[in-house]
Amino acid sequence: MKIAVCFNQAPAVPLRGEQQDRISEAGAETEAQAIASALRLLGHSPSLIPLAADITPFISALQKERPELVFNLCEGFWGESSREMHVAGLFELLSLPHTGSPALTLGLTQNKALSKDLLARHGLPTPNYLLIQPGDPLSEGFDLRWPVIVKPCLEDASLGITAESIVSDDIALVSRIRYIHDRYRQGALVEEFIAGREFNAAVIGDRFLESLPISEICFRQGLNLQIVSYAGKWLEDSPEYAATEPVCPAELSKHELQSIQQVALQACGLLGCRDYARVDIRLRDGIPYILEINANPDISPDAGLARAARAAGLEYPALIGRILDLCLARMEKTDA
Repeated sequence: MKIAVCFNQAPAVPLRGEQQDRISEAGAETEAQAIASALRLLGHSPSLIPLAADITPFISALQKERPELVFNLCEGFWGESSREMHVAGLFELLSLPHTGSPALTLGLTQNKALSKDLLARHGLPTPNYLLIQPGDPLSEGFDLRWPVIVKPCLEDASLGITAESIVSDDIALVSRIRYIHDRYRQGALVEEFIAGREFNAAVIGDRFLESLPISEICFRQGLNLQIVSYAGKWLEDSPEYAATEPVCPAELSKHELQSIQQVALQACGLLGCRDYARVDIRLRDGIPYILEINANPDISPDAGLARAARAAGLEYPALIGRILDLCLARMEKTDA
């Protein structure tokens, strides 16, 4: 089968944020190459098609290649994370079946405030929060419990999250909100900080979702604040990275395991995730608080979702094959 493995490239200088933010985007081609290798082992004919600053050559390459389906790894468009949904929408307009979640789901989950609105509306646990847009004053009705964590509303991959993101007073809060507004040029999500154990719940499936083994993010000694910062996730030479260690499967009681799996599956079902996704959760007093739903997480061989799959007995080519089979099943249903 002819498969286009599509991934996004990034500008040498990020459009916003910090220069180091490019590191999280720079690995997209490596991820694409790993998936192409797995597809070849499975007997398919993959081609790598990068998406850069101009959409026209990308469309032309797809039309020339005439793939039977697209393996979609695009997490934005030329440094614009919020345009992740537009790329999936393009595939849909071109009538190209693609792996992963549909455009609407990608848009909903990319917007942290909107996805949390939906979670709260449906009774799923998520930390209390408010959204401060650029130009808005800090509401006089601010009633979140200290400390709080301040994040960019429309980013993922821990962009904009550092030790300074957790604040405990009004002065530090206003300063951090201003930083998000000025540097990332978007709304600042202010969220009650949940002190507790942190987990990644990987989910695979389409209409019928299943949870892979849960991974715990263990924070080792030497880490001042127990959060997954950008440095802790991406900067391999940093103390934060050394002190942030994923362990899969996590040690959990039966009740804890069931409660984390249940809310992860409910959240993915509610937002319409399909094929694969990851839900980030903090457990406090037995309650699994949903921090974020990532409908297009990294699926490189050394990334968290692949690690969870291996813990379930799915080696990397088998994981890629499973994702591909889910897409093929949708194609057959559409053609029927």
